[in-house]
Amino acid sequence: MLVTAYAARRAGRVSVVDVTWGLALAAVALVCALLGDGDALRRWLLLALVGLWGLRLSWHIWRRTVPSHGQGHGEDPRYTELLGSGRGGPLVRVWIPQGAAIWFVSLPVQVSAVTGGGVGLVVALGALVWLVGVLFESVGDAQLAAYKRDPNRGPVMDRGLWRFTRHPNYFGDACVWWGIWLVAASAWPGVLTVPSPVVMTYFLVFATGARLLEETMMKRPGYPEYAARTSMFVPLPPKRRP
Repeated sequence: MLVTAYAARRAGRVSVVDVTWGLALAAVALVCALLGDGDALRRWLLLALVGLWGLRLSWHIWRRTVPSHGQGHGEDPRYTELLGSGRGGPLVRVWIPQGAAIWFVSLPVQVSAVTGGGVGLVVALGALVWLVGVLFESVGDAQLAAYKRDPNRGPVMDRGLWRFTRHPNYFGDACVWWGIWLVAASAWPGVLTVPSPVVMTYFLVFATGARLLEETMMKRPGYPEYAARTSMFVPLPPKRRP
């Protein structure tokens, strides 16, 4: 977080932390795989799951936001609102909370690194949930990028996965961490780390994710109508309205 704070100061925006998020969690998984003395297969599986997810996410955000690639923009509106909503600068409102969140969210990976063999069926189920999450994230991001390139696009992205959920990337992120928890929960006491995916899902839906973004999106023409017919988080068939 200190390195990220320095990079953010040079870039002039704290949203740089979004690039660090995936890399930091991948680094935690790497340390756990190398230094843990628990079940080796599960340690390296978790490194693969967290590493692939984290590197893809960081690469996607980096390409989307770094000005040197001609695709950058100013501060993320979520962080502008967060920093302006109370006392304390980026250190108190961003860097310390993000560092604590990385530690807390990665608890399933940390605990799993020091536990023995588990139930193989639960591991397989966790990997499947993780795969669903990664597909929602990557496909949703690709569909949104294609929409932005389309000169004849409508006012609101409501195609593909976005037809069933207004935030397929956030939903996919939640699935990723529930899948990782399931892999860790295949062996005791990994099941006790369930607060990690619960808190992660809460933040994705209510705190720094969907709800906060919705406050900005609702000001766009056509978005309230889109929101009225489309589920906010969990994918559901669109509502029929006259």
